[in-house]
Amino acid sequence: MSVLIITHSADHGGVDDVIGHIEARGVDVVRLDTDRFPTEIGLAVEETAHGQVMSLTADGCRHALADVEAVWYRRMRPAKLPDDMPADFRGVAAGESRAVILGLLNSLPAFRLDPWDRIRHADHKQRQKRLARTVGLHVPPTLITNDPDAARAFAKACPDGVITKMMSAFSLERDGGEQVVYTNALTEADLAALDGLRLCPMVFQARIERVLELRCTVVGHRVFCGALSVAATDAAEAADDWRRQGAALAGQWVPHTLPEEIADKLRALATLQGLNYGAADLLVDAHGTHHFLEMNPAGEWGWMEKACGLPIAAALAEVLVEPGARRVTEWIP
Repeated sequence: MSVLIITHSADHGGVDDVIGHIEARGVDVVRLDTDRFPTEIGLAVEETAHGQVMSLTADGCRHALADVEAVWYRRMRPAKLPDDMPADFRGVAAGESRAVILGLLNSLPAFRLDPWDRIRHADHKQRQKRLARTVGLHVPPTLITNDPDAARAFAKACPDGVITKMMSAFSLERDGGEQVVYTNALTEADLAALDGLRLCPMVFQARIERVLELRCTVVGHRVFCGALSVAATDAAEAADDWRRQGAALAGQWVPHTLPEEIADKLRALATLQGLNYGAADLLVDAHGTHHFLEMNPAGEWGWMEKACGLPIAAALAEVLVEPGARRVTEWIP
């Protein structure tokens, strides 16, 4: 048996921790750094009279993929192609490289953490919220719109105010650099100047007077939870999005015991989406109500393991190696 990990060369050290846990179980690991393909890594998929024969060659070593029984899809990064390559050729080469990797991911007769199509579907926030309500999670009143009048009417119906955020984008390229788009509370002046909304829809959500921010990481049957006290985010720039002070606040996260009822609902939500992994964000208010915000099907977990001492890497390795640790099992045609 071996495990194939699809990631990139600059991925965080938690990936190496998972690899260490897998190898400690006596299982081989093959790592495919997507940014090194096709210039530094070779892939070959041959159709023969006896079936498919697949192999990966990296750093002078050829790995037959016939004994891969599990695949962990972590991240994909664009291929590093020569700077002097014509732009039109670069686009074609990058697209073909991506298609080959996704084809490999989807054609290997192996367990996948998680299947690519399920990750894509699970990433749709509207669908997430509908399914979250289905399993009994509380979802704050939310409006997704490009209509300024609808946004203003929604804001009037939210006595504690409204926050706004992007549906999918977390950053944008501007003035030669990356600018992060954080969650922001809307002021009266903001609501009066929403004409630009017609050019780009946004998410509007009732502001929750939170006591705790929670990150709940579902891995197989297990749910790991870390909490950040609202008192740690009193700085004005982090009032509605702790990520504004992410590095400074990382050490303020602590392990948290999640009510089993909420943990069960998060497991049920992941199951409805066909996932063994999901990183969910929740808010807890002064009344103890847990408000579901979203579940990222490929969310980061390394910082949470480091801050809270949670054994997430070991749990991921277990799901990849031990079928009994998987909450969702795949039928592979």
